[in-house]
Amino acid sequence: MSKGVTIGQAAAFAGVTVKTVRHYHKHGLVEEPPRDSSGYRRYGAADLLRLVQVRTLAAAGVPLAEIGPLLAAGPEQFAVAIADVQRRLSERIEELTARRDTLGRLADGDGVLLPDRARAFLDRLPDFGLAPDDVAKIREGLVLARALVPDGFDDYLTQVEHGLADTRFVALAKRAWEAETWEPDDPRIEELATATADHVLANPGLLAILTSFQGRTDDDAARYRMISDFGNDQARAWARLTRLLEAKLRAAGVPIPHP
Repeated sequence: MSKGVTIGQAAAFAGVTVKTVRHYHKHGLVEEPPRDSSGYRRYGAADLLRLVQVRTLAAAGVPLAEIGPLLAAGPEQFAVAIADVQRRLSERIEELTARRDTLGRLADGDGVLLPDRARAFLDRLPDFGLAPDDVAKIREGLVLARALVPDGFDDYLTQVEHGLADTRFVALAKRAWEAETWEPDDPRIEELATATADHVLANPGLLAILTSFQGRTDDDAARYRMISDFGNDQARAWARLTRLLEAKLRAAGVPIPHP
């Protein structure tokens, strides 16, 4: 009578699949037992113990490449190695938890893209007469701005919130949104750019809305241009209004990057 059990029985006793046992063999974690007179490999008690040890460590999250040295280590080395695996698993758990939370916020629309403060700001905009489509475009612009200049986003939002208390500034901003439908050569664009520049220059606190995303490097200037030009490719009137406003402010000494 043959001693030991077949690979199928060994896999079942150890709680793994035959494919997994062969995978352990391939990685040198479990020695392949010799074949019996019938040509079958027979697994003894020591083989089963090794299978259980490997399976237990693998299930606990120990990488296969580390299991062999771990089982060959002495008690102290084993304890240190296990502590290191625990630390890495804890870090992985934190990472996965953060991903899970992000996915949860995705179900809430902008929750993962904008902070609560920005979302509260967007919720206020319909009270100022902005249409849902306009609010949606502002939302997209905020997402882009936060992604490109995360360090300056809070300051920018603070200045914009202050701007909402300026009724003249709000009226000019609403007029700018109306300009989306104008022709690029509409004379009202020049008038609006002049009126906006005059008001901003007379109220320096509003300048921070235009300069919050500026910096000293070429990359900073490129980021500013991407934020400033957002939507201009779809609305040529907006593009002309932006260029005229920037030119007037630049002429007044405001450091605004050139296109």
